[in-house]
Amino acid sequence: MSGTDKRTSSVEATERLGAAFAPALRLGDVLALSGELGAGKTRFVSGLVHALAPGSRVRSPSFTLVNEIGGALPVFHMDLYRLSDERDIESLGIEDYASRGALVVEWGERLPSVWLAEALHVAITPETGDVRAFRASGSGERGRELLAAWCALPEAW
Repeated sequence: MSGTDKRTSSVEATERLGAAFAPALRLGDVLALSGELGAGKTRFVSGLVHALAPGSRVRSPSFTLVNEIGGALPVFHMDLYRLSDERDIESLGIEDYASRGALVVEWGERLPSVWLAEALHVAITPETGDVRAFRASGSGERGRELLAAWCALPEAW
């Protein structure tokens, strides 16, 4: 494994990884998560959100498309699974959300390229049982800063 790669051994470990990464986020950041259905995207987000806003309820935004979680740094948890058209995605008001908090986007590879230009992309791959592999890459200056924070985390959880 390299610094960009992480591995979790359980659902709880996936949530701990999300929580450990949470302090790196700041206003306007974009965290684009990808992985098949059931890969662990929402569990990762749950850990991240609970670190930033303890006691918050996290559920998949598959049908609501965007869940807002308040806190010192609001998190806008988005799910683009049902959207593939760039105009539909832009109509969500992404710019407004980014001006008020951090964007954490499931199926983030569907974001318009302008939103991926400064993002951290984390691809999640299920392995055996509850084991998950995470591979991160950063784009632009802020994406590379987030990648450095990611690489500073332990590789195994």
